[in-house]
Amino acid sequence: MPENMIDSLKSLEQIEFEEGRSLWNDAWVRLKRNRLAMFGLWVMLFLVSISLLTPWFAPYGYEIQDLELGASGPSLAHWLGTDTLGRDLLTRLMYGGRVSLLVGFAATAVSLAVGVIWGIVAGYMGGSVDAVMMRIVDILYALPFMIFVILLMVVFGQSFLLLFLAIGLVEWLTMARIVRGQVQALRRQEFVSAAIVTGLSSAQIMRRHILPNIMGPVIVYVTLTIPAVMLFEAFLSFLGLGVQPPQSSWGVLIATGVETMEEYPWLLIFPGLALSITLFALNFLGDGLRDALDPRSASGAGGVHE
Repeated sequence: MPENMIDSLKSLEQIEFEEGRSLWNDAWVRLKRNRLAMFGLWVMLFLVSISLLTPWFAPYGYEIQDLELGASGPSLAHWLGTDTLGRDLLTRLMYGGRVSLLVGFAATAVSLAVGVIWGIVAGYMGGSVDAVMMRIVDILYALPFMIFVILLMVVFGQSFLLLFLAIGLVEWLTMARIVRGQVQALRRQEFVSAAIVTGLSSAQIMRRHILPNIMGPVIVYVTLTIPAVMLFEAFLSFLGLGVQPPQSSWGVLIATGVETMEEYPWLLIFPGLALSITLFALNFLGDGLRDALDPRSASGAGGVHE
């Protein structure tokens, strides 16, 4: 067989292999080329790992006080210094990271569950069902949610579960709108019509065919919702409505640091840096996922999986 024919066959096999890659494999390849997105991914993996392993790696207990030592700057014994009660700031920062990340992920999961279900049903059913459901969303958008959450925390008390639910039920509205728009575009596709012809119910079509095809935009929005939720929790903690002592979050530590920033600046600098780095990492990762999952940049993927 001539060499040029062999080369042509190899090239054809390579093209077929490249076209045969799934959307997720193709997105992962593009994501790895984005250095900022990979930086954000590794930072988040590091922070989550540290948070999970905090009880075993924290140098001190988060409640241990040394009133004689008081607030002291960074040293060999206390790498990030101590607060006004003599508690190790690094330990408090590690435990605070667990709380902040837990609130961010849990509240985002609540908003994800509510928003995705609401958006899929409204977008797929259309007509009067869509009109009623989206008017409810519009009405809820008009409510002062900050006041609503504050009243909820004051009336029912301050607890982790209530904090997750309160923030999650605030953040689901935008998720519902995004999902609805995606579903409205997908329901006109041929594979949905084929599923209807085969006799699948609306619930089966939404679960098997619609949901997998909207996961790209949903994942991107989730990475952008987590930092928004963490900022919201920090704001509530700053007002004294978030996590209560002796537990701490980065918001609580920042609020404490603001009160003593002139005398003990490290109490504000280090928690502020931890929160800022996390927010930057999540935003970098979200931007990278948005570019990687953009079907317009996918060669041969087509943007839709039947």
